[in-house]
Order: sequence, then C-alpha cells, then structure tokens
Amino acid sequence: MAKETVESPMPGKIIQIGVKVGDLVKEDDDLMTLEAMKMENPIIAPMSGKVVEVNVVVNSMVATGQILAVIEK
Repeated sequence: MAKETVESPMPGKIIQIGVKVGDLVKEDDDLMTLEAMKMENPIIAPMSGKVVEVNVVVNSMVATGQILAVIEK
C-alpha cells in the first residue's frame, strides 16, 4: 500500500485538527490548521486514502518538515 506523509511547510503551532486515525479523506481535504506568523494555514491531504497516523495534538509546536500525519492509499 502506498503511504504519503503530510509534513509541516513551516514552523508554527497546530491550532485545529479535523481528522483522526481511521478517517477516510479525499485529496485536498483540510486535515488541520497551522498558525504561523499570525496567519492560519490549512494543511491539506496530498492524496485520497485513510489516515493511519496523526502525530500532533492541538497546541503542538512544529518545525519545518515535521511529519504531522500519514495517509495510506
């Protein structure tokens, strides 16, 4: 099965998570929201599939390139 990681595009704080492990998502669905530099940035699904990992919680501080979630086709 193909897996794809969802990585943080920049450092910031996770302020909302809309998915949990086991959820089915479509490509371009919003997964969570990252607040960086006083802006809210949606983190979107790179592919359709099932969420198999969510590696952050609300208020997590994340770094650029940190794996936020994993989606399996």
